[in-house]
Amino acid sequence: MNQVSPISIAQLTDIHLFASENQRLLGMPTTESFQAVIKRLKKLRSELDLLLLTGDLSGDGTPESYENLQTLLNPLQIPTYWLPGNHDCATAMDEILNMGMLSRRKSFKRGSWNFILLNSSIPGCVHGELAPQTLDWLDSELKILGNNPTVVALHHPPLPVNSAWLDTISLRNPQEFFAVIDRYPQVKLVLFGHIHQEFQRQRHNVEYLGTPSTCIQFQSKSPTFAINQQPPGFRFLKLYPNGNWETWVERIPYFHPLELAATGY
Repeated sequence: MNQVSPISIAQLTDIHLFASENQRLLGMPTTESFQAVIKRLKKLRSELDLLLLTGDLSGDGTPESYENLQTLLNPLQIPTYWLPGNHDCATAMDEILNMGMLSRRKSFKRGSWNFILLNSSIPGCVHGELAPQTLDWLDSELKILGNNPTVVALHHPPLPVNSAWLDTISLRNPQEFFAVIDRYPQVKLVLFGHIHQEFQRQRHNVEYLGTPSTCIQFQSKSPTFAINQQPPGFRFLKLYPNGNWETWVERIPYFHPLELAATGY
């Protein structure tokens, strides 16, 4: 790879596929909305070096939902890495999402950048937490990998997103996470999902980025559960060898009637 060229990444999150391709999430046919995203990614295929899937890939945690995901991603032929969210089944993911261009590796290098993917999900819980052994592994990986610019990804946001109901189901131990991250200035970006909306905030020279869902979107800054009618989206990132980066969110022109009166999902 030409080292003067950036690494180009699409972050996809909160896909919520089901065993049945016809099942809907609050009125949204999640397979259809993801197919609309895939259609756009096909046009970007020559530009993309990898896909990063940051949790809630399934809405029901079934093996069939992950098989559906693999079927939808296979035609892209883009290296794909993933981590689990609170709706996922990590065991089924490990078994199924490790064929073809999909990898279950959680630490890898592309160009001049390192990538570390963390599991913040707790079986049976909506909120997240990073286990002590996960934090120890993060610390050891950052130590081993050295000074190359680094992306860390997890499902749950480690920062408040100014939405009262979402902030009660975010990462429960962010200070332990920051205690590790703050020791390593090579960490440039922390990516996450879970919040079904765009978010960006800097903390100690690290940029924290939340990304819209490929299906339904949550209303930002809402004290209670509320759906936003914005279309599906994903995040595009360009990572340069010197540690600089660019990012933007792209929305997909896919619309479907939603259950706007819903109070949860």
